[in-house]
Amino acid sequence: MTDFAGIGAAVIGTGFIGTVHVQALRRLGVQVRGVLGSSPGRGAARAADIGVAHAYASLDELLADDAVDVVHVTSPNHAHYEQVKAILAAGKNVICEKPLAMTSEQSAEMVEIAKASGKVAAVCYNIRFYPLNQQAHGMVRAGELGDIRFVTGHYHQDWLAKPTDWNWRLQSEMGGALRSVGDIGTHWVDLTGFITGLKAEAVMAELTTFLPERERPTGPVETFSSAAGATETVKIDTDDAAMIVIRYEGGARGVMSTSQINIGRKNSLQWDVAGSKASAAWDSETPDHLFIGHRDGPNEVLMRDFTLMNATGTAAASLPPGHVEGFADSFFAFFRAVYADVAAGGRQAGSTWATFEDGHYEMVFCDAVLRSGREGRWVRLDEI
Repeated sequence: MTDFAGIGAAVIGTGFIGTVHVQALRRLGVQVRGVLGSSPGRGAARAADIGVAHAYASLDELLADDAVDVVHVTSPNHAHYEQVKAILAAGKNVICEKPLAMTSEQSAEMVEIAKASGKVAAVCYNIRFYPLNQQAHGMVRAGELGDIRFVTGHYHQDWLAKPTDWNWRLQSEMGGALRSVGDIGTHWVDLTGFITGLKAEAVMAELTTFLPERERPTGPVETFSSAAGATETVKIDTDDAAMIVIRYEGGARGVMSTSQINIGRKNSLQWDVAGSKASAAWDSETPDHLFIGHRDGPNEVLMRDFTLMNATGTAAASLPPGHVEGFADSFFAFFRAVYADVAAGGRQAGSTWATFEDGHYEMVFCDAVLRSGREGRWVRLDEI
């Protein structure tokens, strides 16, 4: 593995995901120079909590730090556009949490700025880096599934199932007009597109808000944590769940659902890809097993085992067979791939991390879903 100790990083955002980024960077050996919080006081407090030596008082201070080579953006969605533009203008590489922007207009501009900068610009679709998803990508590329016909699945959670559950993603001005689709749904779209190589041509969507009013705490709430104290009743204009039918270029079809109110589903991303030769399926809650289906022979369940996997899957694995690789490990594998390209001076042939072009495609998909949900018709992505 490349020696990353000479690369400096800073993380914008000190909540749940920002902390995951810091932990994965430390495991990788990258020097975390500092973090930037939502306020100087909160940033300093969280830096102390997670053992980071410095908290920047402002984005300007962070960007003026010559020891920082890569900036991780884990702030609320509405801040991505301006922060990423400033980071690239300062000559630094960037890893931005998903979704890339609030609209496809913003993401299109970000793609062009990233291209002109010559810097590594990645979107944090970490679920690609569960090793068996890389394995499936390699299988499709090798023709082992044949022509892809039908792609189905879901991304379901329950962390916003109660009226008292609250997070900034519920506010459209901070998270965007789509919530379950823009937040977790883009993970499914990115992952299945990465595995199959398919892009959506058109979508038909129904969006549902089961909890039109919620109790918002008057103080800050970290993702996946429970609020306490005084609240106020607010109206909700973002989707709790969605059902989406997809027409892919080339004739394949797909069906997906998203939900943040499915009680008991903590983090269930499932995909099932049916090809003309074989099928494959995976579930994030059992990430070390890949189903492989056959018509004329026994079905298989491949345990993550680098003695049995293809080269693409093996490259993302780090633990011995039987030692489960999970959520935090996917960030480690993702950052390892991105930082190898940072060290090399740019994206290398064979890299499998999501680019800003990928992030823009997901934003176009979201804009098409939003229009379809509002207008009740099929919407082609080339209309956006």
